[in-house]
Order: sequence, then C-alpha cells, then structure tokens
Amino acid sequence: MNDRLASLYPAHLQTVIQRHDAALADAGFDALIIAAGAIHVAFLDDALYPFKVNPHLKYWLPIVDNPNCFIVHIPGRKPRLLFFQPVDYWYKPADTPTAHWIDSFDIEVLREPTDARRFFPTTGKIAFIGEPCEVQTGEINPQSLLDRLHFDRSWKTDYEIECMRSANREGVRGHRAAEKAFRQGASEYEIHLAYLLGSSQTEEELPYNNIIALNENAAVLHYVQHGRRPVPAEERHSFLIDAGASTNGYASDITRTYSANGGEFGELIAAMDHMQLRLCQAVRPGVNYPDIHHQAHQGVAEILSTFGFVKLGADAIVERGISSTFLPHGVGHFIGLQVHDVAGFMADASGCTIPKPEGHPYLRLTRLIEARMVFTIEPGLYFIEPLLAQLKDSAHAKDVDWQKVDSFRKFGGIRIEDDVVVTESGHSNLTREAFAGLPA
Repeated sequence: MNDRLASLYPAHLQTVIQRHDAALADAGFDALIIAAGAIHVAFLDDALYPFKVNPHLKYWLPIVDNPNCFIVHIPGRKPRLLFFQPVDYWYKPADTPTAHWIDSFDIEVLREPTDARRFFPTTGKIAFIGEPCEVQTGEINPQSLLDRLHFDRSWKTDYEIECMRSANREGVRGHRAAEKAFRQGASEYEIHLAYLLGSSQTEEELPYNNIIALNENAAVLHYVQHGRRPVPAEERHSFLIDAGASTNGYASDITRTYSANGGEFGELIAAMDHMQLRLCQAVRPGVNYPDIHHQAHQGVAEILSTFGFVKLGADAIVERGISSTFLPHGVGHFIGLQVHDVAGFMADASGCTIPKPEGHPYLRLTRLIEARMVFTIEPGLYFIEPLLAQLKDSAHAKDVDWQKVDSFRKFGGIRIEDDVVVTESGHSNLTREAFAGLPA
C-alpha cells in the first residue's frame, strides 16, 4: 500500500466500524463474523477455481488473495483478524502481514480453517456474513443487516476513492499497451496478453474477464473468447477493449474503441466520445441517474440521425424505441469493491428499491446522485445481428437506411466508459485523469 493510501486508511476503517456498529444495533445483533471464503475444487477434478474474496471482508482491510480468513467484530472492542497461514508445501501460504494496518487488529493465526471456532464469540446474537462453510455460526447472511451495510457502501471514503483512482491508472497502462498491440496487428489473445503485462496483472487478479473484441466481435456485449488468429491488415476494421484493474480489492472498469483506418467509423467514435463526455459533465449531486441514461439514448439517437443510419429526427428515434436496438444496455452502474457494486436500486437502508424506467430493463442504477458515489458512464452504439433482425421485421424498418447499417456491421460497435466520482459540486473523472497522466 502506498503512502497516500496508508494515510487515508485509518479514517476509512473508523467509518467502516461506525457503519457496522450502527447496522448491528439496528438489526439487533451483538457480534459479527465475516468469512473471506474458501478455494473451491472443480467437479470431478483436482484443479482449483481462482479465489474471489468476500467483498465484505476486503471492505475492512486489503486481504484479497488469502482464503479461510475471518474478521470477528464486537462493537466497542478492537476488531480481530483470524489469518489463515497453514503449514503447507503444495501451495505457498500467505506471508505474515506486515502492512501498516496490522496495528488496527488483534491478529490470530489459523493453521486449519476449523481453528477459527476457538475465537468466535459464544454469547449474544451473532451474525455471520459469507458463503456457507463448516465453521459458520449464528444467523447466516441476515438480510436486514446486509441491506443496511450495502446501502452504506453507496458513499465511498477518501481511501476507497483513492484505491479506484490507482486502479484506473493501472488499467490505463494496460489500455495503452493493448492499443499498441492492436496497431501492430496482434490477435485478440495477444492483445489480451499485452494488457496483462501493461497493467501488471495476472488473469486471476483482473476485476472481471477482459473483453478484447476485433471487428464484429465488438457487437457481443460480453465477448471474452480471445481469438488466437491474427486478422490480416485488410480485414482489420475496429477494436473494442473493456478491461479494468484492481487496487486493494477496488476495481476500475474502462472501455475504449478504436478504428483501424480512421474513416467514417473513426468519425463515429469521435461523435460517441464527445457525447459520452457530455453525459459525464451532467454528473452532479441532485441529478437522477436514470435521467443520464435517457440523455444517452437521446445522444445515440442524434448520432444515428446525423450519420444517416435512421431517417428520422432524434426525438422520433427515441420515441419509437429504435435507439434501444443500437443501445440495448444501461448507461452505467456503481463500482467499488465489486465491479457492479451493490445498492444500485436501493431507495433506503431497509431494502426498498427504486424501479427501472419502463422499457429499460438492463439499467443497473436508479438512484439519485449524491456526493461520494462512484459509478460508470458507458454509452454504446452497436450493430447487433439479432436486434437488427428484430428491427427489420418491425413497423419501423422503413425508417432505417439498411444499406448504411449493413456497411457498418463489420465494425461491431462502439462503447466508451469512464469511472466517475461525484463531488460536492460536480464530478471528477478518474479515467480521463488517468489517460491524461499517461499520454499515448
């Protein structure tokens, strides 16, 4: 952990403790146990799945790669960390913690996961947060407690924001390396490897599977196949990369799209980039996030009209639902300990939710924007075969210039995504700042 993060961590931990103390009191619990989770073995095999830590544990401290750890918290007492460090020669045990945060915890070493029972509270009402395991006790994942904790996570501490700022810098390094590989004629798989090297991550450390899409593959929203075949120069049209990085368990989520040869597709990318920046400029406290989603549809509709894909004005394109063919997903989501972070629909700490706007089933965030929220802004414009086929069979087919649309299918589509933190008076764009700090 760098000096900046180390200086911010104590205040973050105090906020985490205060939030948990209040949540435990409201839900009627006396103590809390948080389990990191275990490593799982593939069915009928001895291969291990990559370990993904319980986000509730890494909220407290930056342990992201050690299973079978536990946090035991009783309000009014120093939190206890049960740190798993077996005697093992098949796999390397975790190193003994030496980071600055160790003084904030009473630390007990576990040689076996079942040793944790010796340190669990035995009186009072206990809440246990984590996946089912052999040492679980008390009430498992009580919904009232989870709702309160998830709602509180909507507002990030300075430490959390700094972690995501760092994750954006690491992600941008990978993006720069990936674009260079694309320009040099690499395959999707080779571009993926360039990203890993540039961002200094293994595949297991990525916050989500990299989307590395050449040409029409960019029309698959979650394309993760990583084709091995290099595409000849005359057949290379476009490159979409959606890839992030992690710092202390906090994620970045960044998407960029490139044209191989400029041309009208390059102009389309520039128009989408300009529109995406307008959406980011609309971010400030008091704005309803679904309004930004609707602005994205209006922006895509204007581009569809200006470039001649649809023979209507922008208002008519939106009104007739045509924009949803080209932008079928939501414009963004909360980000933090999880790439799609919790509480995107929560109206309050009791678990009540805010419904999605009619006709927009894939929007992941319906909240009113407040300071210290962090989310993505990621409009897209795609040429997706099954959605275009539906449009062609609809009453609105006559409104589309199909010859123009067909000429762009080979590009797949465009998505541009930044991570944005809301300030007291506006916003700070973590992704654009990272790109500005690392010129091409």
